[in-house]
Amino acid sequence: MNTKDSFYNLKEGRRIEFKGEIPASSDLAKTIVAFANDAGGEVYIGVDNNHNVIGLPEDELPQLEEKLSSIIFDRCYPTVLPEISFQTINTKNIIKIRVYKGSMPPYYLKNKGKLEGTYIRVGSTNRVADEDIIADLERKRRNQSFDGGIVMDKELSEIDYENFKRIYKDKTDEDLNVQVLRKLDLIKEEQNKLYPTNALILFSDDGLKHSIFPNAKIECSRFKGISTEEFIDQKSIDNNIAEQAEEAYNFVIRHINKGATVEGVYTIPKWEYPIKAIREVIRNAVVHRQYSLFGKDIKVAIYDDMVEITSPGLLPPSIDYSAMNSRQSDAKNKVIAPVFKKLGIIDQWGNGLKMIAEELKQYPDIEFKWSEIGLSFQVQFVNKKYKIGGKVGGKVGGKVGGKKMTKELMMNKVMSLLSTNSKITVQEISDKTGFNKRQCERLLAELKNNGKIIRNGSPRNGEWKII
Repeated sequence: MNTKDSFYNLKEGRRIEFKGEIPASSDLAKTIVAFANDAGGEVYIGVDNNHNVIGLPEDELPQLEEKLSSIIFDRCYPTVLPEISFQTINTKNIIKIRVYKGSMPPYYLKNKGKLEGTYIRVGSTNRVADEDIIADLERKRRNQSFDGGIVMDKELSEIDYENFKRIYKDKTDEDLNVQVLRKLDLIKEEQNKLYPTNALILFSDDGLKHSIFPNAKIECSRFKGISTEEFIDQKSIDNNIAEQAEEAYNFVIRHINKGATVEGVYTIPKWEYPIKAIREVIRNAVVHRQYSLFGKDIKVAIYDDMVEITSPGLLPPSIDYSAMNSRQSDAKNKVIAPVFKKLGIIDQWGNGLKMIAEELKQYPDIEFKWSEIGLSFQVQFVNKKYKIGGKVGGKVGGKVGGKKMTKELMMNKVMSLLSTNSKITVQEISDKTGFNKRQCERLLAELKNNGKIIRNGSPRNGEWKII
């Protein structure tokens, strides 16, 4: 890396952090444990949030390296061993700290202890992990997954999973007997009694599913226009997870248009959105969502200008949506995923992302966007040609007051309002800028993803903070 421009290809977020100068000891330690608890990451010291290379005094580099090593060793537990190196960018010196994904999570600050000192990476910020997330990190250390955990509220003989038996028989031509249930880790034995795992509860229609996992569902909505102010149709899909994806997909099909294209002398029917790709994203949302995050459901939202799918939980560290043409396979839910493969709902060889990329080539007017928002993963299929009132609906941009506005200018207007009123609402931003509410929501989301702003407190009583 020998030019300043190289940093413009890097975005501060889940795996990257910039520091213009040596940070406070506690701030650095929080970032290190957050990276170790997740996918790993890199800290660049001597580069500010705007990617400007500030640089560090060359004669101080050895002492700074020793100081950084001491901070990390003294404050982080279990021991984190990062790589610390020096780089020169246009005659200016910076320090790069490379942290690898840890094998002994949870990592935490020694002086605060596990319950108060465990941090995770959410976007470009470090957040204190709650007890559920700490438990999830401990399962990762033991190479266990939440869906394989035993549920002792009822014995297997008391669980209603008849509908799942029928589905399994229909898809595999195999009876779902006790031997098969054992092989799939859907049941476990404890004191000579058979109990279901979390996975079997999720595949069942038993009352336990609704009491233990009330949010293991998909909320579908078709909104009027490009905002969430008014909806045309809604559906809550809360049956067993083997059927949820197809029902959500059928909801989408009911609310998007089917047209036609002419190829030679033939008229070929064509949906306005890549439906195979949408089905794959919905299936992935069900298979890979983080079921241990209670209180969160999958959301499928259809607007006039796009289809949006949001799933609880972040991407597994080994999955990269920016490299969709490669075959990628990683199972967050190590019991549920193999069952879905047996049912033929997901691909055995990690071809899902590649299939999405291939179908998108046939839809040049559809922009595929993905982002990690808070502790959720979101995918958008945006219609770039959609227009309303002279504004491009699929992109933040268009005309306001007869003048062309770039996204950068729109963001600057929003940032200006936040700097003068940290408690301003989305509706107030819309009223003052002339942008519609949906555009304001997207601008704020992008500013958060870019690490420009954070939201402190609740949606109703919180406030914005410019970083």
